[in-house]
Amino acid sequence: MVDNRDMSAQLRKWVIAQDNPPSIAHVVLSALTAVVSYVIARLFRLPEAYWAPMSTLLVMQLTLSAAFPIAVQYVVGTAVGAAVGAVADIYFHTSVSAFGAAIVLVGLLCVALRVERSAFRYASITLAIVMLVPRSTSGRLVALHRFFEVSIGIAVGLVLFAVWQKMDLKFSVKVRHASSVG
Repeated sequence: MVDNRDMSAQLRKWVIAQDNPPSIAHVVLSALTAVVSYVIARLFRLPEAYWAPMSTLLVMQLTLSAAFPIAVQYVVGTAVGAAVGAVADIYFHTSVSAFGAAIVLVGLLCVALRVERSAFRYASITLAIVMLVPRSTSGRLVALHRFFEVSIGIAVGLVLFAVWQKMDLKFSVKVRHASSVG
């Protein structure tokens, strides 16, 4: 029989923040950044602009140093998945066996490039979207759009996050200075 107290304690340990709970400022910044990336993607008339804010929210980490490696892996993975998906679309369209083979190809490219496992995950997700999502346009165009939607989201997220951290740091220094003087 399972002890519910142990299970509850484990769930709390996984969910309740021990070190880095979100702050109100981080929540507001995340919302603002997601909206800005969505608006920019819409300005470029990207058909699935919602990928921009999703990408933004993925890279919104607690520190810029933590967000940057994830962003690079996400862009690299998206580029690999989009490229393989576009080529697969030319020759195989939405064949299930081609999809499986394309995942293996993406994986082998990631192994050869020695990229992080998360880049392989992003590449595989992009490949699945390009090859499997029903659409009225070519997979090559979907691949191109996906790359730009994701890249816009990541760029906006990183830029606004960097600006926010710089402003937050200046504010923190002024507050410390004012409290030490007073």
